[in-house]
Amino acid sequence: MYRFLLTRRWWGINVFVLLAIPFCIFMGSWQLSRFEERVQDHRDATEQVTTDRHETARPLGELLPVDKATSGRQITATGRYGKQLLVPGRELDDRRGYYVLTLLRTDGGKALPVVRGWLPGSADTAKAPAAPTGEVTVTGALQASETPGDNGVSAQGGLPAGQTAAISSASLVNLVPYDVYDAWVTLDKADAGMTAVPATAPADSGLDLKAFQNLGYTGEWFVFAGFVVFMWFRLLRREVEFARDAEMGLVTEEERVTV
Repeated sequence: MYRFLLTRRWWGINVFVLLAIPFCIFMGSWQLSRFEERVQDHRDATEQVTTDRHETARPLGELLPVDKATSGRQITATGRYGKQLLVPGRELDDRRGYYVLTLLRTDGGKALPVVRGWLPGSADTAKAPAAPTGEVTVTGALQASETPGDNGVSAQGGLPAGQTAAISSASLVNLVPYDVYDAWVTLDKADAGMTAVPATAPADSGLDLKAFQNLGYTGEWFVFAGFVVFMWFRLLRREVEFARDAEMGLVTEEERVTV
């Protein structure tokens, strides 16, 4: 009854099944490992942000350029505050508000974007405290330039004068008459009247959409493997039924082959 398994058609089916199942399992396992790596990155980054808050601050130049290893580290920089901008649409503790961003002009000539704090409500220059005058030394967590569209950063354009949607050198260089560091700092202690903005984990180290895409692909590959097995058994059962019917004379061999 099972002699049909030796036919050329079934040899092709069996070879396909024997190749498809391990491939689907391999791809599902690989996607699962990618998800687990992102989960571990998220844990490590979260722990690193907490640890960095208690480390000794180092000069800005020692930690540039910003990467996963230096993002969140404590830095210190000296200079004079220059132009001040507001960053609207930023949430803190589930409340909507805005950042007060002031450019610190360092001795090297470049400006370092410094988030001096957060205020609730709509961005209002009249409510934003003026920056201290004279030479100041700031201490805070180093952060990478933001990319519009990522991590809740607005890609909105056409903002009023004195506002910027993203804290990035690419955006700020068009708003100030001097070079800007490809990084920014959030103060450990906000200036009077404002709330300090906590440091965030570096990009691509959180449980973002990509991580859950990996998890979704894991499920899809394992479902594909199960579907291949299901279809093989379904075809096998149909062949057995036709073979039994043929033995009983209910169908001819030609009819069984064409179905």
